[in-house]
Amino acid sequence: MKVTIFGSGYVGLVTAACLAEVGHHILCVDVDRRRIERLGRGEVPIHEPGLDELIARNRAAGRLGFTHDADAGVAHGRVQMIAVGTPPDEDGSADLRHVLAVAETIGARMNDHKVVITKSTVPVGTGDKVRAALAAALARRGVAPGFDLVSNPEFLKEGAAIGDFMKPDRIVVGCDGDQAVPLLRELYEPFNRNRDRLLVMDLRSAELTKYASNAMLATRISFMNELARFAEAAGADIESVRQGMGSDSRIGHAFLYPGLGYGGSCFPKDVKALVRSAAEVGCDAAILKAVEAVNEHQKRRLFAKMTRHFGSLEGRTIALWGLAFKPQTDDMREAPSRVLLECLWQAGARVRAFDPVAMGEARALYGERDDLALCDSAMAALEGCDALAIVTEWPEFRRPDLERMARTLRAPVMFDGRNLFDPATLRGLGWCYYGIGRGETAPSAPRSDEAPLRLAQRQAAAARAPAAERRTERASTDVAPA
Repeated sequence: MKVTIFGSGYVGLVTAACLAEVGHHILCVDVDRRRIERLGRGEVPIHEPGLDELIARNRAAGRLGFTHDADAGVAHGRVQMIAVGTPPDEDGSADLRHVLAVAETIGARMNDHKVVITKSTVPVGTGDKVRAALAAALARRGVAPGFDLVSNPEFLKEGAAIGDFMKPDRIVVGCDGDQAVPLLRELYEPFNRNRDRLLVMDLRSAELTKYASNAMLATRISFMNELARFAEAAGADIESVRQGMGSDSRIGHAFLYPGLGYGGSCFPKDVKALVRSAAEVGCDAAILKAVEAVNEHQKRRLFAKMTRHFGSLEGRTIALWGLAFKPQTDDMREAPSRVLLECLWQAGARVRAFDPVAMGEARALYGERDDLALCDSAMAALEGCDALAIVTEWPEFRRPDLERMARTLRAPVMFDGRNLFDPATLRGLGWCYYGIGRGETAPSAPRSDEAPLRLAQRQAAAARAPAAERRTERASTDVAPA
């Protein structure tokens, strides 16, 4: 099948590469000429595990191409996908200018029947606006080749997007008639073999399904973060509480990890847009407003703990492990690290930071600053620092050499924003440890008689609990920007 995809951002590129991988012929169209030129040279402008190889393989096979020529794009595919960004306006509503501009572009050029699919995350009712834009463009030309309109939202997690696309939980298809459904079944047949994952519904319900899914996941995160604050005040351990809750099959373990709040391009944007959309039809989304408020507060939790520990942060140097909003991505949009960095700088502190893949993004955001050193390794970031803050739960941070870390820091002080370590074990190793919802622990008396083997065993235990059973979560379902 020939498919045109307008937009070569996160959703557009992942969708294009995965559809090409199963044999479809895909042409990506983007107005950003520099991006198209980079893609034409084989340079992938986003970080997503496995995407570079997938794009290279399908370009070489002739199934995937890139262009800025809208005429060629509209002529190419019977299926026209809209996968452009919907950034938030100042009032929190989704900015649909790019989506409607693509609809007008298609309508101004189509000469035969098209199936127009909205892949972008859009508010309820956007389909009506896209239909009107298409119809107006066709009317200006005095032609009526006909089109079907479909809402087909994506549910991709950054860092695991290819697996999500290739083995989807569900394929949501929203349309106000059945004419396009057989074509969508054919398009997604390679991903829909062992059971029927295609959920057909009306257009508005499909649009709301995407927002509702992201809002539910964001709600679980904020709920656990609120419980973590209560557990800390009440002397309970939120990790034990989380395990007790997650063992209930009605609840499950996913997205129950307390931390520093959600970030990325999707959850923050989609919660705001859903609140705004609800207000437009006279509904007060009180729960979602609270979700948003809790999340903003949570991003400042580590800084508050640092202030209580040190008093003044003026002249202090803090090591940061992790800059991306989650592991397996370089995306720093709405990342908790950015809030913490700004708070530390305002307090007069310096930062030495390391992230396995987001260093380039950090340089692009902040440039050269006297109060920020971007280091070559996690261990190098500790040199000369008064404390360590763990902000992103990258796998390589879970089994460090704690003894070497303690020697490298000025003092063994850890602010663990992702609860990677067990407080009691860290305390026994001489650390002053602050987690999320786990109390604040001072070190135990030194244990000089402890044998080296026993010390190594205790270090391993510290890294295993609770990290061994922890699962990396994604948020984005689009957690991924269009």
